[in-house]
Amino acid sequence: MSLISSAVKNVTRFPLLEEMLSTRGEALKSLYSNDDVAQLFGVSVRAIQDWIARGLLIARDLPGKGRFMARDLEAFLTNSVKKPGE
Repeated sequence: MSLISSAVKNVTRFPLLEEMLSTRGEALKSLYSNDDVAQLFGVSVRAIQDWIARGLLIARDLPGKGRFMARDLEAFLTNSVKKPGE
C-alpha cells in the first residue's frame, strides 16, 4: 500500500459526526433511523420529528427504516453552531 492510499484512508469525511460517535464508542453507519439519531443526540424521537418539521434536520425517503445518511447528520452538526446573542 502506498503512502498516499494509506493517507486517504485516514481522512475523516464527517469530522463532527465521527468525533461524536467516537466519544460514545460507536462506529459510523451508512444509514440512520429516527431512533438512532434520537439516541445519538440524547433526545426523544418526537424531538427529531420536530427538528425535521422545522427544517433543522433533513430527512430522506429511503428504503427500510433509514431516514438519514451520515452527510445529513454532519450538515446538521455543522449548522448547529449558536450565533452570539442567541
